Amino acid sequence: MNNLIVDAARDKIFLTFIVSGNIYTCSHENSKINFEKLMILINEFLKNNKSSLDEIGAIYVNRGPGSFAGIRNSLSTIKALFLTKKIDYYCFSFDDFNESETKKYVDVPQLCKKYKIKKNLINPIYLS
Repeated sequence: MNNLIVDAARDKIFLTFIVSGNIYTCSHENSKINFEKLMILINEFLKNNKSSLDEIGAIYVNRGPGSFAGIRNSLSTIKALFLTKKIDYYCFSFDDFNESETKKYVDVPQLCKKYKIKKNLINPIYLS
């Protein structure tokens, strides 16, 4: 199963694509302009890696803590993909994995399974 990881809660927007054991990543400036075109950034990222949304089995999106605008826009985008493309998503926080020694993007799908993160559930954590 091909996995897409989206993190717009931090200082940069990070995208990670895991396909057949290969890992592709990119980052973008965390700005209002990039939040507004997050779907375009995702499509370009997948296209650059010779893939498309049709090949994504699950999306993992960081729910915070972090930037309100970044979290809101990334969750909205992923929820829209769920509604239109029927791609399941998992909302994670690196805080969910406190007991784990490794906390890398590539480990997120395994960690979500290990810590029983529920699919298609949104529970954002915003910084005050």
